[in-house]
Order: sequence, then C-alpha cells, then structure tokens
Amino acid sequence: MENSFYAMMSRMKYIERWALMRNSITENISEHSLEVSILAHALAIISKERLGKQLNAEKAALIGIYHDATEIITGDMPTPIKYFNENIQGAFKAIEHVAADRLLMMLPEDIRKSYESLFFPLEEEAYLWKLVKAADKLSALIKCIEERKAGNSEFISAEKSLREILGGMKLEEVRIFMEEFLPAYDKTLDELN
Repeated sequence: MENSFYAMMSRMKYIERWALMRNSITENISEHSLEVSILAHALAIISKERLGKQLNAEKAALIGIYHDATEIITGDMPTPIKYFNENIQGAFKAIEHVAADRLLMMLPEDIRKSYESLFFPLEEEAYLWKLVKAADKLSALIKCIEERKAGNSEFISAEKSLREILGGMKLEEVRIFMEEFLPAYDKTLDELN
C-alpha cells in the first residue's frame, strides 16, 4: 500500500510565512519548524537543568518539527485573521484538527500511533506543548529582529507585540532565554565570533 505522509511533510518548504508583510528574508514553514524545534529543545533543557523540571527535551524538539505541519493543508493563516475573534479562532482550530487527522491517516496504522502525540497533545505533556508554543513565539520574535536588522520597519510593531505576548506567558524558561540568549540575535556574524 502506498503511503504519502512523508511526501506531504516534504511540502512544508512550499508554504511561505508572513504573507501579509513585506519580507526582506523569506521564510517557509520548514525553516520555521526547524527553528521552533531548536528553541523548544533549548527551553526544555533550560527547564530541566535550571528549574529542575523533568521534561523530555527530545520530545519537545519533535513536537516543534511538526507543530505547523497542518499548514501543508490549511496554508499559513495570518495571526491577525486567526485570532480576530473567538468564532474564527474556534473554526480555525477545528480545521487544524481535521487537517491533523488527515495527515495522520496518510500513515500505516502501526506507525500512526507513534505520531499521534506530535499532532494531538497528551495531558501529561501539556507543559511541553506550552514550551513549544513559546518557542513558536520566540521564532517569530527572532524573525522580527532579523527584519529590523535588515532595515525593514514592517516588523517593528509585531516585535513589540511578541515581546509583550512572551512576557505575558510567565514562563521562567522564556525569561531566561530572552535574558541570556536573545540579545545575541541583534549581533552581526563578526560580533558573534
């Protein structure tokens, strides 16, 4: 039997992000998902090593890889539209749920169960998913910083908004990352070396 899950995943590179904004540097969901995976892993490591929480950092990275996979089917819905009101937000969550089901059905049944918790959160992994959500916001903030550094003022208000959202999440892991690691994103390659 032919299964198309992995071929569909390879299509993440064709879904562009930030469609409503002028970009100096284009970004697709494949690139974004890699960055979210790295950041989610980092947040889980910070949580484990600095805060003593027992988290599976590798699972956080995997969730980060697949966190936007449904956009292969739905496309990237711009944030102002997705969160315009509760009705639209609820409808979009339902669409994402259907898209996740559809993607999982592209896997053989014996393999599918290994992927379900990457698309649908397990109750005991709720905090891990919270960190992945924070990593998603951090990735967006990093994009805003990169665009500002490239001279693009289009992302200035998004950067301010994302800083407020991340602060409002009240996650110590995020505070630590933003304090210790985020300033380096404002540096040039020479300054990083």
